[in-house]
Amino acid sequence: MNAIRIALANVRFASTPDESILIALDAIGQAAAAGARVVCFPECYVPGLRGVGKQIPRLDALYMERAWTKVGVAAHKGKITVVLGTERIVGNELRATAIVVNSDGSIAGFQDKVQLDPTEEGIYAAGTERHLFQAGGLSFGVAICHEGWRYPETVRWAAMRGAQIVFHPNFSETAAGDYRPREFADPANTFHEKAALCRAAENTCYFATVNYASEGSPTTSAVIRPDGTAQAYQPYGVEGLLVADVDLDAATCLLAKRYKPQ
Repeated sequence: MNAIRIALANVRFASTPDESILIALDAIGQAAAAGARVVCFPECYVPGLRGVGKQIPRLDALYMERAWTKVGVAAHKGKITVVLGTERIVGNELRATAIVVNSDGSIAGFQDKVQLDPTEEGIYAAGTERHLFQAGGLSFGVAICHEGWRYPETVRWAAMRGAQIVFHPNFSETAAGDYRPREFADPANTFHEKAALCRAAENTCYFATVNYASEGSPTTSAVIRPDGTAQAYQPYGVEGLLVADVDLDAATCLLAKRYKPQ
């Protein structure tokens, strides 16, 4: 078994951008202490996702760079790769993105959200490129929220190029009267968790979906095996790290590599 340990930070929505940094730094330290080589956070965790009823102030590029520097210091200290949901300014555009910070604290790059939900247009601008990242012997991609749920090609792109894991930072919280799930991918749950099973099975890779912790959460953080079965998931609404050992040899990406675009 060629195993690597990953951690998913199922953390609460911070009350302020400064608190989001503190929570992220604490989770990075906890993940490193647990022996994880990679830790992933929810969508736009620093400073927080816009357009979902939260008050997030407009922040300049300098503020975000300072936040990323602090994350880089924590990554270097813990010798852990960090996939942090965040935002960045490109020209005059605000993009939802994930920054990938190497275990030495350097920035590997960004994966901007390419496929926006219609409700996000006017808040964020869409990215234009997809990227593959490395962490030791692990190759991985990132598909952010809506694009991972509804656009299978965003996950297939990475798996076709050898990504053993696709990380999926997302945001989902319950509304009044919504069904509150107790078991992952129960038939009564929304389609989202079934989509997570499909993204793994149709590409023969791991799919690691990461949500915020909130009461009555309709989806939760989970690690899905390359055969489309759930390896582990975080109890609904419970804040904390989900830690899992994944077998890279099982992630052959066979079905993704056999795909022939029409």
